[in-house]
Amino acid sequence: MESDRPIRGAVHFGAFELDLRARELRKQGVMIKLQEQPFQILAMLLEHPGLVVTREELRNKLWPADTFVDFDHGLNKAINKLREALGDSAENPRFIETLAKRGYRFIRDLQGSPGQIRSLLVLPLENLSGDPEQEYFADGFTEELINKLARISALRVLSRTTAMHYKGVRKPLPEIARELRVDAVVEGTVLRSGDHVRISAQLVDARMDTHLWAESYDRDVRDVLALHAEVAQAIARQVQVKLTRHEETLLARVHTVDPDAYEAYLKGRYHWNRRGGETLPKAVHYFQQAIAKDPTYAAAYSGLADCQSILGWWAYVSPEEGCGRGKALALKALELDPDLAEAHSSLAWATAYYDYDFPKSEREFRRAIELSPQYATGRGWFGLTLSMIRGYEDATAELEQALRLDPSSAIINGMPALACWFARQYDESAEQYQKAVDLDPTAFQFHLGLGLIYLSKRIYGPAIAEMELAVQLGRRAPLTIAFLASAYAAAEREHDAERLLGELTELSKTRYISPYVMAWIFAEMKQTDKALAQLEAGYRERAAWMVWMNRDPRFDKLRSEPRFQDLLRRMNFPP
Repeated sequence: MESDRPIRGAVHFGAFELDLRARELRKQGVMIKLQEQPFQILAMLLEHPGLVVTREELRNKLWPADTFVDFDHGLNKAINKLREALGDSAENPRFIETLAKRGYRFIRDLQGSPGQIRSLLVLPLENLSGDPEQEYFADGFTEELINKLARISALRVLSRTTAMHYKGVRKPLPEIARELRVDAVVEGTVLRSGDHVRISAQLVDARMDTHLWAESYDRDVRDVLALHAEVAQAIARQVQVKLTRHEETLLARVHTVDPDAYEAYLKGRYHWNRRGGETLPKAVHYFQQAIAKDPTYAAAYSGLADCQSILGWWAYVSPEEGCGRGKALALKALELDPDLAEAHSSLAWATAYYDYDFPKSEREFRRAIELSPQYATGRGWFGLTLSMIRGYEDATAELEQALRLDPSSAIINGMPALACWFARQYDESAEQYQKAVDLDPTAFQFHLGLGLIYLSKRIYGPAIAEMELAVQLGRRAPLTIAFLASAYAAAEREHDAERLLGELTELSKTRYISPYVMAWIFAEMKQTDKALAQLEAGYRERAAWMVWMNRDPRFDKLRSEPRFQDLLRRMNFPP
C-alpha cells in the first residue's frame, strides 16, 4: 500500500502521540520506548485509519525481498511489541485489530494536532421555502453532500441517519460535537423557487464554535449535481484534508441528469430511508420514475436495486423479484458508473443472498468501501454478511465502523444485534436490539429480534409478547406471522401454532411465504422431515435467509442431520 496521504508531524490518538519527526511515541507526554519495526508498523497503520494494511504490504515495506528472515515470526513479534507499548490486546483491541490471515487495522479515531479537523457532521440543511412538500429536496441535498464527502477516506463523515437525528434540534454546536465526537459541523439553508435554487452553507469548528468558512450559491436546478461537487470541494479545501488522486477525481466528477429525474430520485431516497413495508413500494415507484425520465441515471438503478433486495430480504416479494432483480439492477448501475460505491454494495448484497457467491460478494463489498470508506450502510451490510458466512469475529470491525459512522440509525444498530445472536451472545444482542428499539419503537424488525433472543433463552412469555407486537406493527406481514408461529410452537402452544400455519398456507396462494421461516416452525414442532423439506425448497428458489442457516441457533437440533450437512455443503459456505 503506497500511501497517498503520508502523515507528518504529530498524530494523537487516545492518550498517545506519535511524533514522526522526532520518531517518538509518547503517552501523556512521557516517551515510550518502541523499536524501529513496531514504530514503522504503527506509522503505516496511522496512514490508513480504519483500513486494512495487509501482511504482504507490511512485508514489502519492512522486510525487502532480499532479506532472509522468518517473516511470520518477525511480524508477530513486532505486533506484540507494539501492542505491549499501547497497552492493547488482540482479544479486546482498542487500537489495532487483527484480521486473520489478512493483516491489521487501526480502529481508533485520530485526533490530529490541535485545530486539525478529522471528523465532520453535516447537519440537515434548513428548508426556507415555507412549503413542507419541499422537505425532501432539502433532505436530499443534505444526503448527497454527505455522500460526496464520504468519499474522503482521511475524514470521518457521519451518515445521513445520524445527521437527521438533529433535524430541528437547537443545540449548541460544541454540545453536538461532544455527543458525536466530531471536530466540525456544516450547517446551512436551501431555498427553492421553481427552477431556481439558493444554497447557503457554513463550516464551523464545533469544538470552539468558530466559523471557518461560509458561502452562498445561486443555481438553476439543472446544475444541482455540480453544486454538490462544488460545495464538497470547498469544504475539503477548508478542512485541509489530504485527498488521494482518485478521491479528487471522484469528488470533482459530475453526472448530468434530467431535473425531473433528479427530483424523482430524491423522493425515492426520502422513502427508502424510512425502510417500511409501506414506504419501500413508494421508493420503488419514484426510482422507476427517475429511470424512465433518465435511463442513464446510475444512482437511481442502485437505489431501486436496494429496494428490491430489501423487499426480498423481508420476504415481501419472491427471491427472483427481490435479490434476483436487485442484482440485475446493480449490474446496470455499474455498467453506467463503475465507480459508484453504492452500486458495488448493492451488487455485493444481492450476490450473497441470491447467488450464494460469497467470495464475489466480499470483493464487491471491499470495492464499495474502497470507493466510499464512510458509507455506513455498505459497512453494516458487509459486517452482517460476514457474521453469517464466517462468524462474529470477522464481522466486528465492519459493524463497529458502521456504528461509528451512523450511531443514531436504528437499522445500523440492529445489525450487530443480529450478528451477536448468530454468535450466541444473547445478552449483548438484547442490549443492542434495545438500542434499536429506543431509536425506532415502531419498527417490527427489532421486536422480532428481541423475541428471537427470548426464544433462544427459553423465556417464552416475553418472546411471544414481542412477536405479537411485531405482527401488529408489521400489519400482519407473512414473515411476522411465521415468527410468531415458531414462538407458539417452541412454547408448546400447538393449537395456536397450527392456527397460524393455516393462515400462512392460505396466504401462500396469493403472497410469497419464505420456506426458511416455515422450516423454523416445523423444527420447533419436531417435524424434522418437513423442516428439511422447507430448507431444500428455500435453497432451490434462492431464498435470501438461507444464508442464515450457517449460524442460525434455531437449527442447532438439525445440524447432525446428514441432509442438513449436505445442504450446507451445497451452499458453499467457507470453512
